[in-house]
Amino acid sequence: MKLLRNEKGIALAMILILSVIALTIIAGLLYIITSGTQISGMQKRYKTALEAGGGGADITYKFVALRGVPADTDQFKDELEAAFMYPAITTPAGCSGTNIEGNTFTGLAAKLNTPSTSWSSCGVLDSVVINPAVPSSYDMSFDFEDPLIDALSYRVYTKISDTVEGNSGPDTGFLISKGVVGSGGAEIAVVHKPYLYTIEVDSQNIVSPLERAKLSILYQY
Repeated sequence: MKLLRNEKGIALAMILILSVIALTIIAGLLYIITSGTQISGMQKRYKTALEAGGGGADITYKFVALRGVPADTDQFKDELEAAFMYPAITTPAGCSGTNIEGNTFTGLAAKLNTPSTSWSSCGVLDSVVINPAVPSSYDMSFDFEDPLIDALSYRVYTKISDTVEGNSGPDTGFLISKGVVGSGGAEIAVVHKPYLYTIEVDSQNIVSPLERAKLSILYQY
């Protein structure tokens, strides 16, 4: 009975139990803090890659506006290189397409001026996949350099995967006025129908390719 009522050592046992509880709480707090920091870091890297992808998309829109005219396209490329962006056009030179007027275009101009249903030999035509190791799986790439550290940071790949022909692109040569005259003498207005482009964008960190973002854009021009 004396041994059962002996309370010697109970303080040590209680201290050990409380210590285990305290360590568990501390470990949980450390895990929450560490996880929060990691998640914040991942979100920051993703947002940076996303911003780079948005910049690459904006540059692609400018190329779309040039319609693949060689002189204008080359001039724009020179301007980008002077601004620490290094564009490369990888659309196969053998890529060809024919528009509704029967005119044939080649290279990047084929993807900008002709419907995708007429494309031939235009590389990998998968509508969503861009493989950085396969140049024919994208049309353009841009390297963004930070002039402060003189180093490349992000590379953006863009691809025109589908084109629906409209009448707003080549209006300089085809739509001289706003309408045509019918046999009755009344003017018939030409319905404005813009080109529609499906553009895929893959942006990634050059040093760490796992740091990336992808965009799928429907662009009306």
